Amino acid sequence: MTNTIPTSASLLALTLAAGLGALASAGAARAAPAACAGDNGGLKLPPGFCATIFADHIGHARDLAVAADGTVYVNTWSGRYYHNDTPHPGGFIVALKDTTGAGKADRIARFGLTPDHGGHGGTGIYLYNGRVYAEEADRIDAYAVKPGELAPTAKAETVVSGMPLGGDHPMHPFIIDAKGDMFVDMGSATNACQAENRQPRSPGLSPCTELETRGGTWRFDANRMGQKYSAAARYATGIRNGEGFGIDSAGRLYVTQHGRDQLWANWPALFKMRQSAELPAEEVVELKQGGDYGWPECYFDGTQGKLVLAPEYGGDGKKVGVCADKLAPVASFPAHWAPNDLVVYKGDMLPAAYKDALFIAFHGSWNRAPAPQGGFNVVVQPMKDGKASGPWLTFADGFAAIKDPGAAKHRPSGVAVAPDGALFVSDDIGGTIYRITYNGDKGAAVAGVPDTPSQSNGLADAQPPEGTHADAGREAVGLQPPEGATMADVVLGSRIFHGDEQEGTCAGCHGLKGQGGHQGPSLADHKWLWSDGSFKGIEQTVALGVRKPKEFSGVMPPMGGSPLTPDGVKAVAAYVWAISHKSGG
Repeated sequence: MTNTIPTSASLLALTLAAGLGALASAGAARAAPAACAGDNGGLKLPPGFCATIFADHIGHARDLAVAADGTVYVNTWSGRYYHNDTPHPGGFIVALKDTTGAGKADRIARFGLTPDHGGHGGTGIYLYNGRVYAEEADRIDAYAVKPGELAPTAKAETVVSGMPLGGDHPMHPFIIDAKGDMFVDMGSATNACQAENRQPRSPGLSPCTELETRGGTWRFDANRMGQKYSAAARYATGIRNGEGFGIDSAGRLYVTQHGRDQLWANWPALFKMRQSAELPAEEVVELKQGGDYGWPECYFDGTQGKLVLAPEYGGDGKKVGVCADKLAPVASFPAHWAPNDLVVYKGDMLPAAYKDALFIAFHGSWNRAPAPQGGFNVVVQPMKDGKASGPWLTFADGFAAIKDPGAAKHRPSGVAVAPDGALFVSDDIGGTIYRITYNGDKGAAVAGVPDTPSQSNGLADAQPPEGTHADAGREAVGLQPPEGATMADVVLGSRIFHGDEQEGTCAGCHGLKGQGGHQGPSLADHKWLWSDGSFKGIEQTVALGVRKPKEFSGVMPPMGGSPLTPDGVKAVAAYVWAISHKSGG
């Protein structure tokens, strides 16, 4: 072998090659983040993100907040929304901490009122000025936290009391800004301020006196104890149910809005069922003092990209009317997904592209039937200068293998950012808390879960009602029809129940298998609220509907709001009777 001495040119070439190789290697490393440990708690996430189950089975976990030392505080809830099940023993507020760095809470403590002392829990929770602020029924309490304490031992002080309860939206989420202004949601008691809530062709009240006490955001002083709820504290109006609050780097205050329900069920002459499944859009609005966001007179049509007049107030899906003077959202999302919480990302763990992006926890729909239910996920919405700067993307999915309110094992409810930049997500069914971290390229763009939907809330993408439940009717095989009905009735009833005949919507409230949900009771547990459970009794309930529920939030119009024939009513009753009497049931 002949030894040669490299020239300066060849040395330069070798150096450049080595440098380029190093850059390529670095690029490859950025493109291939370290693998996640475990299965991400069952979640599907974008590349570079990993999840662990921080805690499990802690109760119906709603909003959460993370302290500077990493302690996670979660408010949990009880009551008819959760079928009046047995509350978790101990206080409804939970403090959790990971002291080992394993990504899992190893210290857990409960505080606040217990069920034995009249506690019910709530949704809202926030940290401010050394205190944990938490909703408890009709009030917000504050607990001073001493240094080194996991759960506060100080006695609770009531910040504000006497907030309205009952109706469709009894929860009171809130946020506190740097000045101590506390903004609280007073969700509406009704769907659209009708003379008869959720009943077909019932007109809207004008004026809607409910807006004097609900349907907007109220402002109180977090530094002052002993305040009483009053209409004078109203900050903004026309917000049907604003559960998720966030403040961006410029101080803009945002809140989500749950859009109204049942356009088709209440106004079948004006809307098609397919439209009702896809309208109106869910919203994020920028809160401004004195702002009017339109409810109940208006709703946001994501397809037309504007606020339109509600049918209760003379609208036909196209008229604008008074809605021209209402404040439109800064971002919109698919109908009925239920945006339960929002956080503005201001951490440092994620790439710079995520600065001021909105992470929104969607609790999931119940009233898109007979189209497939949607939501049950967390999405990310990029923002710039207070407006959506691109399409929303599905950020976390997999909470619910079956996206159905009665069958979902997990439903996202709260979302928060930790001091280290990690994200926490709560689930109010399984009581699971997820911690989501990032180990990918810090220069990456905002990304979504591969092969999942991104921004799409137009009617063009709505799935037709036919064929959405391929097994409808088949699972009726083996059921026993009641006396006075046939097996053909049971099969037809199953198809109606699941939306494959006569535009049935039963599964939306009662679950795909009749197992019940937040809106409607189980039909298979032999507990009958409106009849003796006989075939004829069930048939009468289906025909007449339920105008004033006893234990659940869902009002049922006659025939569920569907255009059932007399044979259809009989068939649904036969199917319901059959599933309540199936072997082993």
